[in-house]
Amino acid sequence: MDPTPPHPDEASPGPPAKEFAGGDSRTRILDAAEELFAGGGYAATPTSLIAKLAKVPKGLLFHYFPRKIDVLVALVDERTLVEEGREVEAVPGDAARTLSRLARRLPLRASPAMRRILFREADTHGSVRERLGRLNGELIGRSRFALELALPGARGDRARLEVAAATFAAVLLYQENLCQLTGHQIDPDAVADLIAHSLA
Repeated sequence: MDPTPPHPDEASPGPPAKEFAGGDSRTRILDAAEELFAGGGYAATPTSLIAKLAKVPKGLLFHYFPRKIDVLVALVDERTLVEEGREVEAVPGDAARTLSRLARRLPLRASPAMRRILFREADTHGSVRERLGRLNGELIGRSRFALELALPGARGDRARLEVAAATFAAVLLYQENLCQLTGHQIDPDAVADLIAHSLA
């Protein structure tokens, strides 16, 4: 018996939860990586397991993504964004209803798995941290714009609107992660009410 432990990239932590048989090879690789990085983390996921779950040869994975970090960068760049062209349905004079509408038509495109990846990997990967910062900034901007439309007379109180927008954006961005950690779901309508009362 060979006492040499397997290379970390060749270790298999167990059978995959599911197999991605549909779609093109690159998409299947990203689907598999998203599931695995969200579940066990980037560092603990060997490329061989990504290839196995995606049902592609390992060489094909490296054809699309020469380094493992390239898989993570592609996931973050392609699967997290604030969609453009989503109109804000402001209710004049009613900040709470305006923010509630924004939460229901949330222009953030990032699955719960991708949000877990963003928060888990931001500490160790600069590109992930930068993307998380941009997403947060875009959501703050969208929330602030919604509040300005709902409360046009409050535009002069820019600092309070900025804090209110940042608070609401944090809830929108972090709620799945907080639910994963604590088991409690945050009600964005209740947060919207709280923020509206603070601006009254």
